[in-house]
Amino acid sequence: MAELKRTLSIGDVAARTGLSISAIRFYEDKGLVTPERNAGGQRRYTRADLRRLSFVMAAQRLGLSLVDIAAALQALPADRAPSKADWKRVATGIEARLEAQIAMLQALRDKLDGCIGCGCLSLESCALYNPEDRAGATGSGPRFVFVDETKRS
Repeated sequence: MAELKRTLSIGDVAARTGLSISAIRFYEDKGLVTPERNAGGQRRYTRADLRRLSFVMAAQRLGLSLVDIAAALQALPADRAPSKADWKRVATGIEARLEAQIAMLQALRDKLDGCIGCGCLSLESCALYNPEDRAGATGSGPRFVFVDETKRS
C-alpha cells in the first residue's frame, strides 16, 4: 500500500478540494489556512488544512461571511489537527445563527407561497401591500421578511 504524504502541495489541495489555486491563496491571505513553507519556499498543507478549507466552502454556501468563518476557525487549535470535540465547539458557535437563518428562510418561503397565485385581489389582505411606504419607517431592506408581521400597521 502506498504511503500517505505528510504534507500536500497547493496543487494537491486544489485537486482534493475542487478549489482553484488562486482561491486557496486568497483563503491563506485571509488567515483561514496557514500552510508551512518547505526549504524551497513552496506552500505545504496538512490534512487538517483540507478540513478547514472544506469547512470554509460549506460555511460560505450557508451564507456565512469570511469574517464569521475566520472567527469560527479561531476556536480551532493551531498546534495540532482539530479533534471531533474541537469541530463540535465550532459548530455550536454558529448554530444559533444558522437556526435564525433557517427561520427567516422558512418565513420567506411561506410568504412567497401565499403570494404566488393567491388571487386575493384585495390590497387589504395582501402581505406585500405597503401603502405610503409605512414599512420604510421601521428600517431599510425587506422589512416584511426581517420584522415580525405583528408589528405591521
